[in-house]
Amino acid sequence: MKPSFLDGIIWSRPWLANVRAAGEAIAQAPDWRLELNRRVTELGVRNHRNLPIQFVAQSDLPAGLAYEAFISQTGCVPTRDNLHDFFNALVWLTFPRIKVQLNALQAGEIERAAAENTSRPRGSLRDAATIFDENAVLLLTARHELVQALRAHQWEDVFVRRRKDFVQGCEVFLFGHALMEKLLAPYKAITGHAWVVTLDIPDAAPLAADADTDPQQWIDITVARQLAQGLSTADFSPLPLLGVPGWWPDQDQEFYQDITVFRPRRGA
Repeated sequence: MKPSFLDGIIWSRPWLANVRAAGEAIAQAPDWRLELNRRVTELGVRNHRNLPIQFVAQSDLPAGLAYEAFISQTGCVPTRDNLHDFFNALVWLTFPRIKVQLNALQAGEIERAAAENTSRPRGSLRDAATIFDENAVLLLTARHELVQALRAHQWEDVFVRRRKDFVQGCEVFLFGHALMEKLLAPYKAITGHAWVVTLDIPDAAPLAADADTDPQQWIDITVARQLAQGLSTADFSPLPLLGVPGWWPDQDQEFYQDITVFRPRRGA
């Protein structure tokens, strides 16, 4: 029987486009976790220790062991019967290389802290990896001037005056599973952390030209390579999600003049 927590998902929402096909089918399966495991096995997803990824009950996570360390050591992803973990699993199916790289970064930091026998705070790398995992939005573009304007919080310039340029020159892919959960009840202030993927980065041209590599897979490969070089919270740029063209009705000039959501950059 379909669990009740899956009833509220409106799969036609534009921000769910990249997880819609798998998500709809899994939500209708007699056993959603069994179907998740069938699909992740079919994809051959393995973690950074080459262990096959499987979705298991939360009770399989030993007391006192960090969630990220458990995934690293076993390949098992603790998955509760709720929307937060359901969306997390869908992202594993959609962007598996990115998820594997994030887990490798997190596990590496946990191991480093244990080796140093320190009670230091999580550290900037773990914080940035968690923000990425929960709240990232992948922005694919070759339009550097639009990226600069977004980083400068020039919202009206990007989304009103140059709206056509944004629609034609940018693609937005929702990654953070916490954002997916929040957007079940959309409100204007929901803001993601944009991670920019430019089409002129090293190795971009060969992958983009490969007819056997679809755009989503290309992004998965490319961003995983970027993350392997490390990340920090300074790498993100805020993006109010309902401001993305086509993601909400009535996006007129007045919509983008709401400075409680589309905030000026500090010091501007």
